[in-house]
Amino acid sequence: MKRKIYILIFLAVCANLTFAQTFKSDVSKRGTTAAPFLSIGQGARSTAMGSAFAGAANDVSSIYWNPAGLTKAEGFQMMFDHTIWIADVRYNYLAASYNMGDIGTIGLSFISSNVGEMRVTTIDYPGGTGETFTANDMAISLAYAIQLTDKFSIGFNPKFIYQSIWKMSATAFAIDMGVQYVTPFDDAVLAMSISNFGSKIQLLGNSNLVLHDLDPGSTGNNGKIPAYLETGAWSLPLNFRVGVMYAPIKTDQHKLLVAVDATHPSDDYESVNIGAEYSFNKFLFHQRRIQVAVSTGF
Repeated sequence: MKRKIYILIFLAVCANLTFAQTFKSDVSKRGTTAAPFLSIGQGARSTAMGSAFAGAANDVSSIYWNPAGLTKAEGFQMMFDHTIWIADVRYNYLAASYNMGDIGTIGLSFISSNVGEMRVTTIDYPGGTGETFTANDMAISLAYAIQLTDKFSIGFNPKFIYQSIWKMSATAFAIDMGVQYVTPFDDAVLAMSISNFGSKIQLLGNSNLVLHDLDPGSTGNNGKIPAYLETGAWSLPLNFRVGVMYAPIKTDQHKLLVAVDATHPSDDYESVNIGAEYSFNKFLFHQRRIQVAVSTGF
């Protein structure tokens, strides 16, 4: 009875957090949140399936897509991703998980990105002042998932987020939550997850300190009054996913998975992601993906 109550409470919280926000369907929400690096998908398999992975998540990459999927990650698993993007942006992702059996599965993830050193330029010194600066992003999370019944699993992934640029930095805390339910309909999996629900993030530091002239037209006043530029606090990229995974073909040598995810991000249009995976003898795998963007809210 208690497990049923926990399930209902979790579903109610997810629905309230997600649908409490309303957006205009004809207005783009891109660029309206901070820490966009948190929205970068993880794992070659999940990316190849078009990010339709809330229900299919069953390995260490579940830490990102749906923490509840960690209960299906057997033994000890680890993944590492290093990407060099355009403009020398370096991105790293490290994750590991360990299945402890009936007491649950724990996971750890680390994300970092860096843009490298750049010259500090001003209006007076467009070629550079001689100083350099850099911008960094980082997130550390500790996940836990448990199988409440033989059909239902739940997972949590609290995280610490850090961003910095030159002499300014910002921190925030957030949590990912997810569930997976194996339905009676030929073991199709119904899943839901919410990512990056947490505090706002605000850049603060010495770069906010400036010398200000209250009356530039006057020569008899102090033109170098210390002032502090106020920065705004920005929300994290909240994302809600509802997904279904179904295996229409399950034999000893052949297996076909079909997954569909509907996503509701706070900084982009809604989308429906469709992915499929064919495996032969648990050795050869092939994935396909389809992504459909929609401009109307749920």
